[in-house]
This record gives sequence, structure tokens and C-alpha cells, in this order.
Amino acid sequence: MLMSSLADRYAYQFLEARAHSRSLNLITSETNLSIADAYDIAKSLDTIRTAEGEIAVGRKLGFTNSTLWPKYGEKDPITAPMWSTLFDSTVRYLDQAFTVQSLAGAMRPRIEPEVVVKLGHTPSPDASFEELAECLEWMAHGVEIVVCPFPDWKFEAADAIAAFGLHGTLLIGEPRLLSSATRHHLADVMANASVSLSCDGQLLGAGYGSNVMESPLHAIWHLHQLLKTQPQFPGLLAGEIITTGTWTDAYPVAAGQTWSTAFSGVTLPGLNISFV
Repeated sequence: MLMSSLADRYAYQFLEARAHSRSLNLITSETNLSIADAYDIAKSLDTIRTAEGEIAVGRKLGFTNSTLWPKYGEKDPITAPMWSTLFDSTVRYLDQAFTVQSLAGAMRPRIEPEVVVKLGHTPSPDASFEELAECLEWMAHGVEIVVCPFPDWKFEAADAIAAFGLHGTLLIGEPRLLSSATRHHLADVMANASVSLSCDGQLLGAGYGSNVMESPLHAIWHLHQLLKTQPQFPGLLAGEIITTGTWTDAYPVAAGQTWSTAFSGVTLPGLNISFV
């Protein structure tokens, strides 16, 4: 466990780097930073941002797509999902399928298509998988712009956790309310669905919901279990949104490009995003 003063110091370094679009050296290259230490830095970030007026609105899950684990991690490959707190300042709800998104200040931005859910009820600490599913109010298509303060997108898992979970901006499409019958089958529905990702009309990637821990619903269950081992953070609460992780690889994006997504097997509209 990091001393609170040291966790705060690292947290302010990340906040300053983000505010001024500056690169950072890996913390793991300077000290033996554990996963638990990285979450101590994340907790300091949450405390500082809340004190400065930002409002926590949910959680961002990352590295839930195990097909991508071998691509990340320098000394050790990524071997488990991570999470970070989502704040209102980086979440946009879209009222139409086309939008324009600025990349100003974004460090090495990449795009990730995924599914976002909202909790309508607070799950009990010992909620079963089925009971957790019953707590969901809606699901929506989300596109996350992930960013990285570390050169060449090279880092260890602990670095990524401490660096806001690599979160930049989350764009959320039209929510679809979930009936009890839909929630009952939601894990299988999402596992069997697929998404395509295109840039300027050219197909670049595709992925299945089953890439995300066999189903994005399983990713939420993993988060629920993980939070029980992290008493410094609150458990899942009604009203929170959870972004469950990318279905495809994360592709670099640049101003002037238009990216589009399309789903199959699930009734979620795709999104078209022009970057400036």
C-alpha cells in the first residue's frame, strides 16, 4: 500500500500531464509499483477530482478483451481486467447517430467500440449473477476514446490503472431499456452479437461480445466481485453507468477521419463519429 502522500504526488503528476498534454515516464520504470499501489493512486485521483467539482457517474472497465492481452505490457503481459471511475466531465450522451468529437489535448487517442449499461438498482454484495443482471436498467452502444500518456502505448498494467485507466472520453448512443425477459437472456445475446468498425468507409476491425470475458455481462460480474476486495472504493450503486470493454482492437484515430460502427445480433444502432 502506498503512503497517501506518495499516492497524491503521483495523482497530481497524472492530472498535470493530462491538463497540459504531456508525456510521462512509466512509474514502474522508477519503482516497484504493484496493482494495489496503482489503485491507491486511482483513489487519490478520485478524491482530488471530486474535491474540484467533478461528479462520479460510473465505472470504466478495461482489458476485458483477453484476445488483446498479449499486445500490451512490456515486462509482463496484461492478464486481468482493470477499472477506473468515470466522471461527468468525460462522458457525452448523443441524441443522434452522427456526432463530431474534438481530439484537442488527447494523447495518442485510439477508438474502442463497446456496450455500456446503467444500473437501475443497487446490487447486494452477495448478489448472484442472475440477480446482478436483474439490476440493469438499460444498455447502449458506447464508443470510448482511450488515451495514453506513455510513449508508443507501452506500459505495465499498474501504469495503465494509475493513468485514469487510459480513459479519455466516452460517447454513449441511444439507450435501450431492458425488460425482465431480455435481462434473463442478456449474457447470451451480447456474447453472440458482433460489431464492425470502419474508418472513412474502410472496414478495419470486427469483434464479438464473447471476446469480452465470454460476455460483457460477465465483465460486470467480475467488477462486482473485485470491488468487494477493495474497501477503499464504494461498491456498485444504482444510477451508475458501466462501460464494459472493447469488442475489437483499439485503433489510432486522427482529426479529419470519420469512424463508424455497426452491430449484428443485438438491437443497438451504430454510431458515426467525425474527429476534428
